[in-house]
Amino acid sequence: MDIRRNLPLLITICFLSQMGGFMILPLFPLFIEEFGLSGWMMGVIFALFYVGKVIGGVPAAAIYKKLGGKRALILMLLLLAVCMGGFAMSSAAVLFGLLRLLQGLASTGLTVVVRSIIGDGGNVDNRGLYNGYISSSEGGGMVLGPVISGWLALHWPLSVPFLLVTVCCLMAVVAAMGIKTTAQARATHESGNTLSDHLIEDPSVTVTQEPLDYLTHSVLSTDEVVVDSTTSDSHPDTTISTAPPLSSSPSDAKHTQDLSTELTQRQQLLGYGTVHFLEMSAYAVFLTYFALYAAHIMHWDPFATSLAFTVSGISTLAAAPFVGYLSDRMGDRLLLCMLGMFLIGIEVAVFLSTSSHLWVYVGMLIGGVGGACYMDSFFAHIGDHIPDESRSSVIGKIVSAAEIGSIVSPLVAALLMEVGSLYSVFVFNLVLIAAAIVVQAVMRSRYRLKKG
Repeated sequence: MDIRRNLPLLITICFLSQMGGFMILPLFPLFIEEFGLSGWMMGVIFALFYVGKVIGGVPAAAIYKKLGGKRALILMLLLLAVCMGGFAMSSAAVLFGLLRLLQGLASTGLTVVVRSIIGDGGNVDNRGLYNGYISSSEGGGMVLGPVISGWLALHWPLSVPFLLVTVCCLMAVVAAMGIKTTAQARATHESGNTLSDHLIEDPSVTVTQEPLDYLTHSVLSTDEVVVDSTTSDSHPDTTISTAPPLSSSPSDAKHTQDLSTELTQRQQLLGYGTVHFLEMSAYAVFLTYFALYAAHIMHWDPFATSLAFTVSGISTLAAAPFVGYLSDRMGDRLLLCMLGMFLIGIEVAVFLSTSSHLWVYVGMLIGGVGGACYMDSFFAHIGDHIPDESRSSVIGKIVSAAEIGSIVSPLVAALLMEVGSLYSVFVFNLVLIAAAIVVQAVMRSRYRLKKG
């Protein structure tokens, strides 16, 4: 898939889906409360969303590899549309729980598919930038979603925002249908293409250049080279190599070769999974308890609290493309990941230190930049270091494992609130952030030690 051609459509899809998710985020508890469900039943329904996210990553990766990015996107978006429409028409707790579980599956699936498309179609020179565009579009959805749903809730029944989100998901499906795959792009090309044009459209064809340094070949790749007969026929003077395949780009091949001498794939999976587990755990604690902290400790009204989320979203929206570009230029993506977590820690430390609206909003701006630094560089780093044939599977496992933290950490925080206070909840949050930084520092030192 040609990322450059399809990036606007991917941005549109992520914007619409993220806007829909944040439209229902503040309303869902109020909506299901109307049906007289017990607090325990509401808690189970909330938890089922994260259960779906935990188990959704690996199947999504398999679907991506089986069907390709375009069809996988359409499937996930249709599933989201069914869930949102079902919420609007449902009144039974069992159906709410089932739909919430499917929503979690589709949500994680969408993340896995989009990040896999970027990882497979990009290279070490542009993955950070492309991931930055995706994060920026998601930040835009995070800004607009609560504003739209809040306004609708003032004038219409709470089911109306869910119907609007259904429409957003269907619009995203239309955008996904417009994505051109490699075969479609090649079919629309003019017949007078050069060899380089074919290579851009079909990176699986490798051309032998003499002298060729075989150290640039990926020692972890096991895929056979697929030769396009039309390409070889139209260029009889070109020698098609049947040697071990190159990665997506020469620089990718070098990174993959470095990988074989730095960390095994199991070590990488453990390291990346631990980092993302800690990050998602901290994020879940923030989403679950910040509103309570703002109301009971800082004595803020709901509008001021909602504005804090909006400020963070605006910051991510504005910063993500620039951070992604910086990630590509620096080359040290783990350092930017660590910086991102540190900035998120500053955000938490600020609202633990003061209840001033101005300073807390400044902290949210800093945290929004930190979120962009982490997300852009984390998935770009995985794309750089995981071989093509296993990249989507690794991303799926990491995303699913990380969502376990989204279930466990709020429960731990609830116990801390029972025996301590809301303040102790966010001290726990800072501990999670610090642990993530330490793990990333260890991984970065291993990479640098081997390269040295």
